[in-house]
Amino acid sequence: MSDVDLAEDLWGPFGRPLFESPSAHALRRVGVVDVGSNSVRLVVFDGAARSPAYFYNEKIMCGLGAGLGETGRLNPEGRKRALAAIKRFQRLAEGMNIAPLTAVATAAVREAEDGPEFREEITRETGLRLFVIDGKEEARLSAQGVLLGWPEAKGLVCDIGGSSMELAELKASGVGYCVSSDLGPLKLMGFKTKQSQKAHIKSVIEDLHNQMPITDKRLFLVGGSWRAIARLDMERRNYPLHVLHEYRMTPRSVLDTAKWIAENDLDDLASRTNTSSERMALVPIASQVLKQLLKTFKPKEIAISSYGIREGMLYEQMPKRVRRRDPLIEACRSAEAKDARSPGFGRELYDFIMPLYKSAPDETKRLIKAACLLHDVSWRAHPDFRGEVCFDNTTRANLGGLKHRERIFLGLALLHRYKNKSETSRFAPLFEMLTPKQKTDAEILGKAMRFGAMFWTKHLNAVASLRFHPKKKELVLHLDPEYQDLFGEVAASRFNALASALESNARVEFSKG
Repeated sequence: MSDVDLAEDLWGPFGRPLFESPSAHALRRVGVVDVGSNSVRLVVFDGAARSPAYFYNEKIMCGLGAGLGETGRLNPEGRKRALAAIKRFQRLAEGMNIAPLTAVATAAVREAEDGPEFREEITRETGLRLFVIDGKEEARLSAQGVLLGWPEAKGLVCDIGGSSMELAELKASGVGYCVSSDLGPLKLMGFKTKQSQKAHIKSVIEDLHNQMPITDKRLFLVGGSWRAIARLDMERRNYPLHVLHEYRMTPRSVLDTAKWIAENDLDDLASRTNTSSERMALVPIASQVLKQLLKTFKPKEIAISSYGIREGMLYEQMPKRVRRRDPLIEACRSAEAKDARSPGFGRELYDFIMPLYKSAPDETKRLIKAACLLHDVSWRAHPDFRGEVCFDNTTRANLGGLKHRERIFLGLALLHRYKNKSETSRFAPLFEMLTPKQKTDAEILGKAMRFGAMFWTKHLNAVASLRFHPKKKELVLHLDPEYQDLFGEVAASRFNALASALESNARVEFSKG
């Protein structure tokens, strides 16, 4: 067996954490500039190669594509603002000592007659080469961004920018057919009447559907205008967790929100959702596009992706073996290595509590492993608040491949890692997103980690082990007699609390091996 195979075998279904490998280190800090029709953004990625953190993120709403449909040229004021932004980004990159920035431009620059002139100006003033990608390439990169967060994603990706809208098919083999259209809100502002605008939207989307009839009924939405609509949907529904990535909507909910937007003052909605006025001005038109998209493609499930073209560019640089990794586990492993008091103990803890989960499906084991890896990363927080800090950090963290209910479950388990009771928590309204059984399971996991952490001073599984007999309702702790002093009053109290949560009797055996 090779060293790689051995490492994979040791880590079971999750594989060895690849951010420790030399090839992954090459991806540790990557800077990307995205010159869009509406905004210009710098993102610097850092951390675990498969699930990087946002080391730096800055966006300027330049409106390069404003008026492009009428003049055929970039917005003059937008050009000035974009150039100033890119100059700043280049200086920031130099200060961060990162590799040369990768810069791409999309619809506005590729369609404007002065686009080549603008590119030359960027190179002359900053030394940065601006790559202009076509619509299909834009669609492909956006779809790859979705794959960064959902490695097994299948369905239709729709990326809306200021001057264009792209569709890409995601299937088992990866990114499939890609198409581009002119359905960007800035472009659609050029129609003289709403009737002609709606007719154009309908005609284009029906043509797109004829080109790529999708059988999978899942729709992934990428782009600032879609995220703004999702945030408004949260506001209308009074949804408690304001995390846009992996937020789910139904077609009915989208239609209700579009109607609600039309009935309310846009400035008021912008204030309530912390949305820029420039972005909010595009929302009514984007809503019309989305309504027609739903009517034509008929998806059953809609998911918001915060990952798009920039993340797709990062995914492009990843070796295939890195792409196959689980983004959640990779991110948690990176967090443990960086912030835990004893990096590597998460694996010991996972092995220790697994007798409680012998028949658990892989998706549950995945969350258990993530919890064990994160169980100690918030130790610097004040002891009185560690539980709630864990919950807040986990539910709002940049973690890919994690549904909202899974975020809440993971956060609640980590809260119980430090705190027995959760009823008085200020986050209690969020707990209601879980079923009663899910809340109980999160409590059991938290108490199991809380107890296991009592044996931190030695290799946990050489000192103690658990056996759980659910039919006999018995939880047994086997403890090496040499280390029985570790089983003090606090450890005994936590062991009894775990047994009580399992509705079982607690028993301790002192024996070797």
